[in-house]
Amino acid sequence: MKDTTMDVPPRHVLDAMAVASEHHALLLENGSVRVLDTKVRPGERTAVHAHEWPAALYVLSWSDFVRYDPEGNILLDSRTMDRQPAIGTALWGPPIGPHYVVNVGNTDLHILAVEIKH
Repeated sequence: MKDTTMDVPPRHVLDAMAVASEHHALLLENGSVRVLDTKVRPGERTAVHAHEWPAALYVLSWSDFVRYDPEGNILLDSRTMDRQPAIGTALWGPPIGPHYVVNVGNTDLHILAVEIKH
């Protein structure tokens, strides 16, 4: 069956696939969803990027990270979370404006994100 709903492209100028593709791999995209395989290795920093759609997130591996806004202000430091998500945990995330992520832990931060376009 042909998918005729492929006409919902990202609109954000800082879309993750456009400006941070070294840390985001596209696994599937259609008019309803986009599936990204996101991996940030220890010590790595992503480019400033954004996620315009909310997403179901699935944890493949976890590492502490800090999310910053483009000016370097801390938006989230995972080390302050009550507990770290275990491998296999599913989470929900809202759209995220311009930011970058630094992996400050010792393992890969590896997340599958199913972005919901409608």
